[in-house]
Amino acid sequence: MRRRSVLLAVPAGLLALAGCGDDENNKDKADKADKVDTSKSPTAEPTGKIVAGPLPDITKGREFGQKPTMAKGPGKPSPDLAVKTLVPGRGAAVATGDFLEVNYLGQKWKDGKVFDNSYDRDKPAIFPIGVGKVIPGWDQGLVGKKVSSRVQLAIPPALGYGSEGNPQAGIKGDDTLVFVVDIVGSYNTRSSAQGKEVEQTDKALPVVGVKTDGEPPTIEVPKGKAPTKVVSNYILEGDGPKLKKTDAVMVQYKGVLWDGGKEFDSSYASKQLAQFSLQQVVPGWTEGLDGKKTGSRVLIVVPPDKGYGKEKKDGIPPNSTLVFAVDILAIL
Repeated sequence: MRRRSVLLAVPAGLLALAGCGDDENNKDKADKADKVDTSKSPTAEPTGKIVAGPLPDITKGREFGQKPTMAKGPGKPSPDLAVKTLVPGRGAAVATGDFLEVNYLGQKWKDGKVFDNSYDRDKPAIFPIGVGKVIPGWDQGLVGKKVSSRVQLAIPPALGYGSEGNPQAGIKGDDTLVFVVDIVGSYNTRSSAQGKEVEQTDKALPVVGVKTDGEPPTIEVPKGKAPTKVVSNYILEGDGPKLKKTDAVMVQYKGVLWDGGKEFDSSYASKQLAQFSLQQVVPGWTEGLDGKKTGSRVLIVVPPDKGYGKEKKDGIPPNSTLVFAVDILAIL
């Protein structure tokens, strides 16, 4: 709905990989990571190969989802990217351009000092993978891995922050970085909710399709009078965390008019996942998604006073009641 101001996009560059400390500094770190000159790296340049090691031992928290503890690096690190799958996943393989949802811990090879981790923030990071939005070692090491995998990476300077390092995180230009990454989810334009089907019994409300094949769900609008209050019902009920009004989310959605059932907007049609803050959408969306679980498909009926009111929008007449099917993929 970005074209019509229902959804306002989250700024580009969701993660700086970095994190590396304060969330407010993430964008600056992302810009720096993307722009560093690695041509003068003080260590040997990687050959483009991915090798199996060496890698530090995991000393505590060995299971997927547990905050890990690692020993410092054993001897001299490889000049190439070292990647090892510690826990094989059973989900879909991560593809270039997917939005990756991960928990991670990063530390320096030579002294084992942790410079960042998402586990303590109790919130996974989400970012596009394989397209230059994070350091190259992540782009190269995580594409192709499966959701629910735990992966360990040793990233040489040229595939990390380059010869400039990242002073804010205490990373020098010759530091090899070591990460443990838990791949929580991976999302693209074929992603759908995966919750448990909830019976639709109210014949006065639209019926939403329950297929999760990546195609837009059907929405059958009844001929009766439209509700005068916001309706928000589970179609598929997920088991993820509940949304709060202060959250930003990633969704798939389809919107039709109550009168006539004509589609006026859809993330499926635009071939782009929608990202927005619940504080930056029409009131009907804020009210309709507040408290709903991630992984769910939700029917939202928005009366005019909680939508656009008397305004005329592209494809939306004045005083229109709007009907949405929304798949809540992740909290940003």
